[in-house]
Amino acid sequence: GRIATQNAKNVILQKIREESRKSQLSEWQCKEKEVVTGIVQRYIGRNVSVDLGKIDAILPEAEQVKGEVFQRTERIKVYILEVKDSPKGPRISVSRTHPDLVRRLFEAEVRDGTVEIRAIAREAGSRTKIAVSSTDPNVDPVGACVGLNGARVNAIVNELRGEKIDIINWDDNPAFLIENALSPAKVISVVADEDEKEAQVIVPDYQLSLAIGKEGQNARLAARLTTYKIDIKSETQARELGLFDDMDFGEEGFEGEYEKDVEPAEDGTPAEETSETQAETEE
Repeated sequence: GRIATQNAKNVILQKIREESRKSQLSEWQCKEKEVVTGIVQRYIGRNVSVDLGKIDAILPEAEQVKGEVFQRTERIKVYILEVKDSPKGPRISVSRTHPDLVRRLFEAEVRDGTVEIRAIAREAGSRTKIAVSSTDPNVDPVGACVGLNGARVNAIVNELRGEKIDIINWDDNPAFLIENALSPAKVISVVADEDEKEAQVIVPDYQLSLAIGKEGQNARLAARLTTYKIDIKSETQARELGLFDDMDFGEEGFEGEYEKDVEPAEDGTPAEETSETQAETEE
């Protein structure tokens, strides 16, 4: 009869919709923690609706970079945070602030598999530090990430709308890793305590502000990158506290410590004046 036929039709359509939803959910769950390209649809309050093709995702206000404004039909790359099931289909949350967004962008640019991103620290919209290593001794991991004439890193900086990216070499020795993480500041010595996860760093007087960074950003990112609590002292402060008295730098030094000398510039300009100018320029 007509009623039985209609009921059968409704049941079949319902089953098809359920299977389609399950298939779609499974497809997007496989893309969790990956970067995809989407098209900005519209603002929903302060959240942004992003078209990912067959489905829309939500970019919450908390996952947006401060100061970023999107235009309709603009193409952006987003990191898939989470895929949840709902009666209306998969509900996808995406991010523009997650540190792994930068990681995935670099992995997409450097596809040869020899370069590995060992650690990453990010303050979205401002600055990111990443530590990289290479499985091939003949490959420079930093150079591979930067690319020819900076092509690779510039493509990522443009995608992140001018966010600064510091790429450093990973080192299994925590003292050398901390020195690299504090770049572009120069370091005199580092004493790292692996048990307490603390490090005492001494820098030249004229490098102190550069090592700490604007509003402490450089030191903060270095601490996140290395997972060490970093205490930075200037050379003058270290001498006043007697920190140099406890250090015995032999020819080899000893684990967790090393010493570097500051040399004057080639043109005869005192090292302090030259470095102050460099520090101001770099800041």
